[in-house]
Amino acid sequence: MITVHHLDNSRSQRILWLLEELELPYDIKFYKRDPKTMMAPKSLRAIHPLGKAPVITDTDGNVTLAESGAIIEYLINKYGNGRLAPARDTPEYIRFIYWLHYAEGSAMPPLLLKLIFGMLPEKAPLPFRLFAFLIAKGTQAKFINPQVKLHMDYWERSLSDSAWFASNDFTAADIQMSFPLEAAAARADATDGRPHVKAFLSRIHDRPAYQRALHRGGHYAYASNDSKPAS
Repeated sequence: MITVHHLDNSRSQRILWLLEELELPYDIKFYKRDPKTMMAPKSLRAIHPLGKAPVITDTDGNVTLAESGAIIEYLINKYGNGRLAPARDTPEYIRFIYWLHYAEGSAMPPLLLKLIFGMLPEKAPLPFRLFAFLIAKGTQAKFINPQVKLHMDYWERSLSDSAWFASNDFTAADIQMSFPLEAAAARADATDGRPHVKAFLSRIHDRPAYQRALHRGGHYAYASNDSKPAS
């Protein structure tokens, strides 16, 4: 049996969605963020030393696995039976692998920096808040925001070439890419002037498996672009 160790408003929502798309049975163990730090609870370290979500355990093979991309590859390879991935030895499969790893390796770092520098002034000691505000504002304007825009424009161009990221067929790469696009829509107005990004988000949110995952996983603020959830 597969168990998803699920943190609220986090990347682990993608794994629930993948399992719903594959129509696999699974259990969920729920974790809540610390209300002050917004970090995962220390109890997750009992499952994986880093204490991050997502983590899955699979009793079939005694597997404990972290990292969204690794989890997706494991589930697709073991249980997919050809679903949600292009055929190997095709150009689409190369694109599939690229987007599967690009999501966390390239897309998320500038979005995470935007979140951190956005929080910096309020987290700084009171005497240093103005100084922190000026540093954060300058760093975002000169470095972070241009990098975020570069990626968002790249998504728009890529989605103008095909309906989905890896090909004209929906794949697990689109599940993996959902979190950066949802985060950018919430924090960086990714859908403004980018009709293909906006259409992508609408399509994934309308998928029955996506909705089933929301029902099982509980509140997920990124399902609405009007919300500003935690990372």
